[in-house]
Amino acid sequence: MAIIVKLSYLLSTILLLFSLYPSQTLAGGKKQVLMIESYHASFKWDADYRRAIEDTLQDHAVITFFEMDTKRLPPNLHPKQAEIAWARYLQSEPDLVILGDDNALKFLGPKFAKKQTPVVYLGINNNPRNYFEYAFLPKHISGVLERPLMKRSVMYLQEMTEKPMEKVLILFDTSTTSKTIAKEVFQGKNKLKIGSATIHVKFIPEQNQWQKTILQAPGQKFDAIILGLYHTITNVKGVHVPSKNIISWTSKNSALPVFAFWEFSIGQGMAIGGLVLDGYSQGKAAAAIALRVLQKKSDKKSEPALNYQGQFIFSRSQLKKWNIQLPPHLQDKAIYLP
Repeated sequence: MAIIVKLSYLLSTILLLFSLYPSQTLAGGKKQVLMIESYHASFKWDADYRRAIEDTLQDHAVITFFEMDTKRLPPNLHPKQAEIAWARYLQSEPDLVILGDDNALKFLGPKFAKKQTPVVYLGINNNPRNYFEYAFLPKHISGVLERPLMKRSVMYLQEMTEKPMEKVLILFDTSTTSKTIAKEVFQGKNKLKIGSATIHVKFIPEQNQWQKTILQAPGQKFDAIILGLYHTITNVKGVHVPSKNIISWTSKNSALPVFAFWEFSIGQGMAIGGLVLDGYSQGKAAAAIALRVLQKKSDKKSEPALNYQGQFIFSRSQLKKWNIQLPPHLQDKAIYLP
């Protein structure tokens, strides 16, 4: 009888331990990672970095995702989305959190600063310190910066046209990321010189204004258009316009060649290409940091990593449409999309 009691007690103890550590036990000992996205899973940037994170961490962790959806939702709803994301974190108690892009770090970084859970961010255009009290980046928070290669991109684009570019138009929406780029990359200037070209930067919130700007560009002596971000543009009623509608209209109606700074803008019926950033590389770099943390191999430095050199990506159909022949030294480096 005593043996039975002892066995019963041992079994109860084992079951209690299982209940205390359900996530790791049921997941075969894997760690739990919560990925909080500023945007949404169908946005190609997010889809690509999610794929990279899963490719890198799937053998080591169970990954769950939360989408703040701040590209499609109006700004007044962003704080509420952050509250829901925080509730998800408190409920799941993960071993590590990954924050995707500026809005996630902006709204949630200060909260995580008061916790001990390791946090890795990616896609940050701002100085990450700016999101924390006293501009202090906690040791348990680190990650990957995103710096669009705009000056280098313009220099390379000047090699692709028969006559040198003298005047180039760069277009952005008025999202958090765009405003940060205006400050960090362009230092508040809307006009600057790069090589032989004078660059004009415009930030446009509304669809009709965007379309008018595209149609008027040839008459204003621009030689080319480069697309930045256009994902938070609304119509005259303030309703979000799908980004695919913006870029397809731009590609179809522009009388000037349309290039891009990000891979998600390139393809058939879209932009021609350029020296661009892509989400997969951002996700891979962040996942490498996360893996070191999970395996306790991190050097615990909070200084952000600057990712990376960019890729030459071009659409074959758009190169053909605009009769653009890449220079030989770019042809061998380029990745080609339809």
